[in-house]
Amino acid sequence: MTKVNYIEASGRAHTVEAENGISAMEAAVKNGVPGIDGDCGGAAACATCHIYVDPEWLAKTGPAADGLEKSMLEFAEDVNERSRLACQITLNDALDGLVLRLPDRQH
Repeated sequence: MTKVNYIEASGRAHTVEAENGISAMEAAVKNGVPGIDGDCGGAAACATCHIYVDPEWLAKTGPAADGLEKSMLEFAEDVNERSRLACQITLNDALDGLVLRLPDRQH
């Protein structure tokens, strides 16, 4: 199990425990975290799971992947160097305690 901390733009925190091997988007949706929609079901075909990885976790999650993920992020607002699609982050033991911040809104 991996603990993930989702922080809303308002500062409200949601901590969930999820099975390894699922995406950070799936963990959020299954646990009712507001602000993560995952409209495409995790196919990286929308940007409704846009999140910001806290700086101390960037080395472990890596940056947005070239190709599909970066292309989809072009549809999100307020993208920066910490932007990722939560559906493209697979949870594992190394990510236990991961902190992901949510944008003000999703498209």
